[in-house]
Amino acid sequence: MFRRKKKEEAVEPTTEVASESTSAEAPSTDVSVGQVGAEAAAADTESAAVKAATGSEGVAAKTAGKRATSGRGNRVQKIGIVTSDKMQKTVLVRVDRTVLHQKYRRYVRRTSKFMAHDDLGSTTGDRVRIVETRPLSARKRWRVVEIVQKAAK
Repeated sequence: MFRRKKKEEAVEPTTEVASESTSAEAPSTDVSVGQVGAEAAAADTESAAVKAATGSEGVAAKTAGKRATSGRGNRVQKIGIVTSDKMQKTVLVRVDRTVLHQKYRRYVRRTSKFMAHDDLGSTTGDRVRIVETRPLSARKRWRVVEIVQKAAK
């Protein structure tokens, strides 16, 4: 308990010094904030004048930029091998990945199978790129984008 009182006494003088320095700095920051506020107000009036002059052209430019990106972000892409093409416009794609085993520190191959919508007509053995999409059926959430390599016949 004796030590705690000494630490608290040692802390109090440093906080007083810090409060004095912040009170001295406060007026100078208020002046700079006022100057920045005036500059921002001037910039706002200029931007309002530009918007009024452009009219609907500015709106068209904004919507064109949105259409170009289409708001979907980056979709997950995987490359795999078609294992089955017996369904209509649907293929079963096997995607292999290597994972470091936690205990043995060796790479282990993990396999996942995805059902993908296929308009390109890929066949068994083709290497294809699939992209994540909205649910198309109960188990189909992927779409074949391109055939990377045709199967050797």
